[in-house]
Amino acid sequence: MSYLKVLHCTLCIKHGTVNLSAKSMLLKNCSYKPIQQLTNISLSCHLSNNSPLTTQIATTSTKKKNKNVPQDTRVWKETPTLDFKNNIVQYSMMLSKFRLTTLVVMTSMAGYTLAPAPFDLTTFTLCTLGTGLMSSAANSINQYHEVPFDAQMSRTKNRVLVKGLLEPAHAIGFAAASSITGLSVLYFGVNPLTAALGAGNLILYSFIYTPLKRISITNTWLGSVVGAIPPLMGWAGCAGALDAGALVLSAVLYSWQFPHFNALSWNLRPDYSRAGYRMMAVTDPALCRRVALRHTGVITATCLASSYLGVTNMWFALESLPLNIYFMYLGWQFYKKSDSNSSRKLFRFSLIHLPALMFLMLVNKKYWGSSETDEQKDSLKVQDENKYTESKRITSVLPRRPVVAAQDSDVEKCTNA
Repeated sequence: MSYLKVLHCTLCIKHGTVNLSAKSMLLKNCSYKPIQQLTNISLSCHLSNNSPLTTQIATTSTKKKNKNVPQDTRVWKETPTLDFKNNIVQYSMMLSKFRLTTLVVMTSMAGYTLAPAPFDLTTFTLCTLGTGLMSSAANSINQYHEVPFDAQMSRTKNRVLVKGLLEPAHAIGFAAASSITGLSVLYFGVNPLTAALGAGNLILYSFIYTPLKRISITNTWLGSVVGAIPPLMGWAGCAGALDAGALVLSAVLYSWQFPHFNALSWNLRPDYSRAGYRMMAVTDPALCRRVALRHTGVITATCLASSYLGVTNMWFALESLPLNIYFMYLGWQFYKKSDSNSSRKLFRFSLIHLPALMFLMLVNKKYWGSSETDEQKDSLKVQDENKYTESKRITSVLPRRPVVAAQDSDVEKCTNA
């Protein structure tokens, strides 16, 4: 074997183009010591550098290019500007907590449709719009107050103010515009009672409930009152007043919030504890479970009593009973097991329970539309007319006054004789 061939083989081995079997054959066939030394050197070079020739060339070329490009060695970098104008609708929905506001509006619509008064589309639309604006304003103020605490919770750390997508001044401006517009719509378009309920609920949620969340566990009971007022707004918007029937749906909403929120907060205890919120699930877990179970029973009793208060018929009590019994069963499971699985099942079913219950109340409403009220008025008019004609007939049968006087005089003459 010539020296050039050996050199060629060593170069092939160095650049990884020859298998190891070929290397071993080369060592076996070569008997000269210089050649063996040369092949050993080439093998050691190959084992120390496994990268092919092309990658070495690429790395050297990139290094040359990087030397020409200036590197950014600054500690800080520019924050990319956000397109506020194109995302104003999305940011407004995030400020208003759109899903929560939708639930509030649904309960207000249910209160309007359950009221025993004629349905008016204009008033219904204005009441729905005003309630939604008031809820959006309250949620915006709530986020403004809780920015440093929301940043510590995984559930709320992506809110629009926490991420810096909007400034606090934007939240205050949005809340002011929504509250003024909502109050004007409710006062001038619906009635003053509905506007008063909306204003009171805004103050209660924004300036009493929100600070109380970090002071006492009574915030849960106060927050349930806030959730029970929108059905009263819908009832007042339709009927113009509140009666015993208005308290049925409001009581259902008040009690529903305890199993719903207590089950939700059970799996969020680390977040609430980290942010410093005084929730039942953190301060008194046993009370949290008892209250959730207790109010599932209150909901069942309220639905059974709704027919006696004249809001629904007897079919509602029967149709809602299986739904409420299963709700009580999930509350009992949460009370006994008190784990994440039972709390999650209770929370998920609560999202189905409330819309189904409102639908059954609407279907089994006792007084429907304006036709029944008109028939009631017509029947009252007929009864009044019958009473009037009967009294007139009785007076026509009685004798006149002069005849009676003559008869009295005749009787006196007879007695004197």
